Amino acid sequence: VKQETPAKAGGAAAARRKAEPPAIDESTDTYDSIEWLVHNVKNNNGRVGQLGISYDGWLTAMSMLDPHPALKAVSPQASPADMFLGDDFHHNGAFRLSYGFEYATMMETSKENEAFSFDKPDTYDWYLGIGALSNVNTKYLHGKIPTWNDYVEHPNYDWFWQKQAFAPYLTRVTVPTLNVAGWWDQEDFYGPIKIYQLLEKHDAMKKNFLVVGPWNHGGWSRPGGNTLGDIDFGMPASDYFRKNIQAPFFAYYLKDKGTLRQPEAVVFQTGTNRWVDYNEWPPVSRTTAKNLYFRANGTLSFDAPGADETTAFDSYLSDPANPVPYRKRPIQPTYGAGSTWYTWLVQDQRFLEGRPDVLTYKTEPLNEDITVTGDIEAQLTASTSGSDSDWIVKLIDVYPDPFPVDEKMGGFQLMIANEVLRGRFKNLTTCVEAHADTAHKTCGPTFAKPVPLVPNQPTRFTIDLHHNSHVFQRGHRIMVQVQSTWFPLIDRNPQTFVPNIFLAKDSDYKSATQRVYRSARFPSHVVIPVEMR
Repeated sequence: VKQETPAKAGGAAAARRKAEPPAIDESTDTYDSIEWLVHNVKNNNGRVGQLGISYDGWLTAMSMLDPHPALKAVSPQASPADMFLGDDFHHNGAFRLSYGFEYATMMETSKENEAFSFDKPDTYDWYLGIGALSNVNTKYLHGKIPTWNDYVEHPNYDWFWQKQAFAPYLTRVTVPTLNVAGWWDQEDFYGPIKIYQLLEKHDAMKKNFLVVGPWNHGGWSRPGGNTLGDIDFGMPASDYFRKNIQAPFFAYYLKDKGTLRQPEAVVFQTGTNRWVDYNEWPPVSRTTAKNLYFRANGTLSFDAPGADETTAFDSYLSDPANPVPYRKRPIQPTYGAGSTWYTWLVQDQRFLEGRPDVLTYKTEPLNEDITVTGDIEAQLTASTSGSDSDWIVKLIDVYPDPFPVDEKMGGFQLMIANEVLRGRFKNLTTCVEAHADTAHKTCGPTFAKPVPLVPNQPTRFTIDLHHNSHVFQRGHRIMVQVQSTWFPLIDRNPQTFVPNIFLAKDSDYKSATQRVYRSARFPSHVVIPVEMR
């Protein structure tokens, strides 16, 4: 292939067109690297492709901000997009304790990439034993871990987190882009979907694509892909992706091989276990929003509460001294031998049955398949006797029992979607989305200062449960669970408002009575996009 004319050496700063002084960052580093490669690697055709997973996915996304002319195709895969709203270290302002602590200590102790050594076999006990978050530095880190110190110094959505977020910068599609995500990515599911959505607003040339499959973090890069945990997908989804989607994408743009037949979105529909193509994502023209309402006696129904249900609610005591575990105990270290961190999102949720601090609502066995395709949202009206609170909502597929297809899966509870919202930030996502291109300017001053909740006042919380493509099959039940702790995945909310939870004292942590309303006036529900036949 005839070599294309490369840019002049040293063109990275010029390409960025930044004010004085010229920008130097991951984008310009990539520009300069490509510049060197096209001039020094023999027999190249002058076209460059780039892909990466996780942090390398973020680097890939950075490369396309002001790309080198030779960069012809990119695939950011499982890239974070916002570390405060939905990726590695926070979700909607709630701190991801175990991952944030163990990642920072692994990377920044004297022996890099050496996992933190826990002195208890169950990290649930170890993290609970820390007490208040302020004890982390006092007892263990002593101010020597820079990333932990950054957590402490920036507990809110201030400039530190805003400058790392992609929303203000992805304002044009510069290179054909294949965004890749996994439905059960335990680290960065928010990011790749958000990057796709930000680019899609500007995709006049139709070169921005999305692929989502039945994977955990980076699972598509591993052989097979037939299973994840106990869930069998009936086909090698990872092999299929690499052979039929990723390889043809790069072959077309880098070598003029083949004909590009890349749909706008290709997603693996779980439940039926098949790949489905869409010409838009989410496919709003093919779905209708339906509300699943919380009702009396733990039922879940498409029928709204009646006018006679004016004061109905369910309540539980949220005790920071006895938080709800996020996966079956014992909880091994994130990076420890035999850790279930990599598959915890598909772990059978029956281990929580009987806990009084987990509200459960479920439908009767379904008479027909219900296909959920697109963005799922929880509309929760709730109150707390405290002045701050976390709210966790989970959408679950309950298998029939017995289950003739696979006896061992009878009664299995498969989590399909989930998310946490820290109450003090209840309006944060709305503000950021409304001003995506200038979030760091418009929303920063507001949400750099969180607000306490009014005790015992019913308050509406909107929680984005993110995108999905799943069929709740005939005979299965749909379940929704609500809780206020998810430990030690999420740090314990003191439930007493303090300006900075990282500096909270042990005495700040108090039990709180939580109410979730299901009345005609306050009809808590989950909104699911149901695909029409």
